[in-house]
Amino acid sequence: MDNCKQLPQMDRPVSTGLSSRVSSVMRKETIRVKGVLLKRDAVLVKNQAFLVSGGFIKMASLRQDKEEWLEDIEEPDEVIQALKAAPLKVDILRFWQRIPETETKYGYYKEWRYVAAIPVTEYKHWLQKQISPKARNKIKKSAKFGVVIEETELTDELVRGITDIFNQSPVRRGKRFWHYGKDFETVKKEMSLDLNESIFITAYYGKELIGFIKLLFADRYAMLTLILDKINHRDKAPMNGMIAKAVEICAGRKVPHIVYFMWRRGGHGDFQESNGFERIPVPEYFVPLTFKGAIALRLGLHRGVRGLMPEKFMPWLLALRAKWYSRKNPRGAT
Repeated sequence: MDNCKQLPQMDRPVSTGLSSRVSSVMRKETIRVKGVLLKRDAVLVKNQAFLVSGGFIKMASLRQDKEEWLEDIEEPDEVIQALKAAPLKVDILRFWQRIPETETKYGYYKEWRYVAAIPVTEYKHWLQKQISPKARNKIKKSAKFGVVIEETELTDELVRGITDIFNQSPVRRGKRFWHYGKDFETVKKEMSLDLNESIFITAYYGKELIGFIKLLFADRYAMLTLILDKINHRDKAPMNGMIAKAVEICAGRKVPHIVYFMWRRGGHGDFQESNGFERIPVPEYFVPLTFKGAIALRLGLHRGVRGLMPEKFMPWLLALRAKWYSRKNPRGAT
């Protein structure tokens, strides 16, 4: 994939060419960043809230934890015009296309991001053709252990089980786990969000909850918004069994894709690939709205410190982070 086919102009920001003015409204949005609730400035344009982040370089985008996965920007030129006229100066607009729209639709500067998704047709096809033999054996292993995997309604019993899973360890996958330390009422409130569009898939070993999935149904795919297990029951492969159940449900509902957010590195990426997730590229656009925004794109500052780091160093840095957290919490989860 070409990553820098069209660089933004240095002498002027992108012009919309529209004569009519699209209105924008400023407001505050509450978002969760690394488990902490924060207030962020947002610009409301045509009923879509674009959160503004960054210090010296101000970037506007839909919420990365939800809205950008569920909504398209139908008229980006109008959004650009409204952001330019907003009271808060915005330097760059960031947005991306959602699968299955993988072909470039707009002429703005773009980069490629990679979504992890299972193309769903029939459950039998996924089981026999799309997953690895190792994953297939783990699904059988889960059944042999007597793990009961099914779609479940959100009840107080389930909330207690989820709370127990959250509070196993302050560390997961080599980093601080944001859900650790939450009490029953907090977990119940958070799990009750989006209930009309979501289902829970649970894995029980006897009466003990050993894993769960929260699966949210969007307009064109289903999303694994949460998938967790109990560390001391991983020998029973509840994660593989629950993904199998998610595929079975989506095949029955004719949902064409299951999305597991972005493609991951290392062991997490291996898990995704083993269970039939594919690395699907979609274009992500960065539109400079000011001269400062155009310079930032030229210098690669729109990706922050992490974006400036060469890709080959990322596995080493992630391993270093995991080692640091393991020293702080020797009994931490993985």
